[in-house]
Amino acid sequence: MDIATLGGLIGAFGLIIWSMMSGGGGLEAYTNVAGLAIVLGGSIMVVLLRSSLEEFVNAIMVGGKAFGKGLEKPDTLISQLVEFAAVARKDGMIALEGQEINNRFMDKAVGMLVDGVEEDVITKTLTQDIESMRLRHKQGAAVFSSWGEVAPAMGMIGTLIGLIQMLGNMDDPKSIGPAMAIALLTTMYGAIIANCFCIPISQKLINRSEIETANCELILEGILFIQKGGNSRILTDLLISFVPPKERERLSAAA
Repeated sequence: MDIATLGGLIGAFGLIIWSMMSGGGGLEAYTNVAGLAIVLGGSIMVVLLRSSLEEFVNAIMVGGKAFGKGLEKPDTLISQLVEFAAVARKDGMIALEGQEINNRFMDKAVGMLVDGVEEDVITKTLTQDIESMRLRHKQGAAVFSSWGEVAPAMGMIGTLIGLIQMLGNMDDPKSIGPAMAIALLTTMYGAIIANCFCIPISQKLINRSEIETANCELILEGILFIQKGGNSRILTDLLISFVPPKERERLSAAA
């Protein structure tokens, strides 16, 4: 579980709820079923209108990555690849079979080495996997970004509905309060959904996609080096460009 995502989400909504409670009236004053239906339900329907059902479901699944555990650091992947290169050079590719590998992409790549797959096939297959992953992540982030755009607009629609209801029933004082509640609360609902959930999740998915793509490209470079029978001692120098500058000196010293 990613602590930053969970902590940020809980913190943001926690502060909002605290401010509601501290202002008097409790949460009931901020609860309006019709307003929630307009903003939450309406925004979901519009997002579905913008995309296909498959893309929407994929976005929900991809969205889980924002809450998942952190991705492996490049230096960890490099150390593992260097170890595999040493094993393969000493005992052959078959010796890599049964190695404990947590990264699914690396596990598939090592499996192709063990099976003796040709270099061009490895490159084409793994490159296609990377592109497919990037496309899924891009579509998922786009759906959440779209949701973030639509939610405030649906809030404004709810506000207009509430104002029209209020102005149309000025002779009935009892109807003014509920209509005004819809007018104000729908704007708030739209702002909260967009700025406290959809937009941050979209941005986090984009960042994670870039990191995961870089990790996969690092793995691909290392696997091709191993497939050619390269010396493990120079593999670190080949892959060190994937590591942040402040970590390079430590990794070079360890090599």
